Amino acid sequence: MPELTKELSPEQREALLSVLKARFENNMNHHKGLLWTKIQAKLEATPEKLWSLNEMERTGGEPDVVGHDTKTGEYIFYDCAAESPKGRRNVCYDREGQEARKTFKPDNNAIDMAAAMGIDLLTEEHYRALQELGNFDTKTSSWVKTPSDIRKLGGALFAHRRYGAVFLYHNSAPSYYRDRGFRSSLRV
Repeated sequence: MPELTKELSPEQREALLSVLKARFENNMNHHKGLLWTKIQAKLEATPEKLWSLNEMERTGGEPDVVGHDTKTGEYIFYDCAAESPKGRRNVCYDREGQEARKTFKPDNNAIDMAAAMGIDLLTEEHYRALQELGNFDTKTSSWVKTPSDIRKLGGALFAHRRYGAVFLYHNSAPSYYRDRGFRSSLRV
């Protein structure tokens, strides 16, 4: 199987930057005090990160800037789609969980998909920070990065918003549901 090219064509790059800029301008509450020109310059200097953002966009994540790490100079993007990204649903938590299924194995899992896209699953802390920006996952749920001690016991964590509150739950890692996907972050 040929290696996947992790670089966008000039047309793809321009189209993605246009979408990201429009989303940035339409959601200023996500990133108060940040300037698009600085973010765009950083994106243009890191084509592999731009490719990962395109993967986030392609799978329905609607990535947007949610912060700036002043220590590293990195801009932080999260999936800001209202519901768990459509192109990343119906997956087990990780490969071990996927392989443990006896029947009805899904095509993929959240950990492997994220790694292939060059992104990270949101942690519980990140997920709760995202929920401070709006109401996300009111009809769906999203796997979140599971601590190793929980995963070693066979569990995996997911979260969603219901009844005006954010809930964190557990499931067995082989579980998967039509309306459960995963949200991600990327530092640029």
